[in-house]
Amino acid sequence: MNILVEHLSKHFGDAIVLKDINVEINSGEVISIIGPSGTGKSTFLRCLNLLEMPTGGSIRLDGRDILAPENDPAALRRKMGMVFQSFNLFDHLTALGNLTIGPVRLLKKSPEEAAKKARELLALVGLAARENAFPDELSGGQQQRVAIARCLSMDPEVILFDEPTSALDPTMVSEVLGVIRRLAADGMTMVIVTHEMKFARDVSTRVLYMDEGVIYEEGRPADIFDNPRREKTRAFIYRIRNLSYHLADEAYDYYDMMSRVEAFGRRHFFPEKAIGNLMLVIEETLHLCLGEGDVEARRACVRNTGGLEMIVAFSEQGNEVSVVFTADPALETILNPCEESDGMSRNIISGLTSTVREEIEDGRLRLTLVMRAG
Repeated sequence: MNILVEHLSKHFGDAIVLKDINVEINSGEVISIIGPSGTGKSTFLRCLNLLEMPTGGSIRLDGRDILAPENDPAALRRKMGMVFQSFNLFDHLTALGNLTIGPVRLLKKSPEEAAKKARELLALVGLAARENAFPDELSGGQQQRVAIARCLSMDPEVILFDEPTSALDPTMVSEVLGVIRRLAADGMTMVIVTHEMKFARDVSTRVLYMDEGVIYEEGRPADIFDNPRREKTRAFIYRIRNLSYHLADEAYDYYDMMSRVEAFGRRHFFPEKAIGNLMLVIEETLHLCLGEGDVEARRACVRNTGGLEMIVAFSEQGNEVSVVFTADPALETILNPCEESDGMSRNIISGLTSTVREEIEDGRLRLTLVMRAG
């Protein structure tokens, strides 16, 4: 199926959510849509299958304008199945029942035919043994896999995914993404709104970056993630590939900082051990900076010179994560041995990193630590 969207707009009262969307989606493509929250990504998907009626523009399926008044929205919508972030399963039906109700009532299939297809789809998503389970007996990841199978039971030509992993515990994300990867390998046409950047890079044929209600930039995954052409795209990619944290003084919020580091690692699919090692290296480095030698003098130095800046960056190419601390040179070297130290922090850091480098750059002390991401 070919989808051609031209000058699509959507207003909610005075709020203009979509301004001028123009894109063509060809059969077999996997399109990932990324961008900041509130920029119209989900609204765009809902307009594609007419869950929201666009304010203006056109959507053509194989040359046919689905916004024309003579067309049946329900029939057209069945060609573009949608998987939501909140599962939307029928609580009173089993997994099998959730998959058969649509084909029987809407596609007029026999119960036996619908059940046969449903069991095949449950096997496809790894849930053949749970056909009699109700939604509240399934984990979030399992519920979302049932939702994907239910979508497939209606024989769609295109599947729209609206942040399918955002409601899941991080441990369940990979099982859902694994199913979507399989569908991509099988040639299913898909449009996916996602915050899973590594997944978007790996599975997509094309990536759309949306900002302020328009498709601001589009291209191959390598182009968008490695060489974005436009300023807002570059700023967004920098933010999702790097974690920045400012420590104004020694009274920084340790738990807030570490929760962000952990979330950064999970977003990039670091193994649990790698996340733990990363957090440990950061903790021990800050101990050296703020908890050794003339502690009061070192802490006063940090307070009086603008604090410490920490940037955590992930390189997919080398599968490495680097942690860069910058501070005023008056702090001196934060790895300089102190008489009071037993060296334990330094031993931990050296054992977990492949590179430890200190230098003065642009008038700032810069400490770089590099370690494996997995």
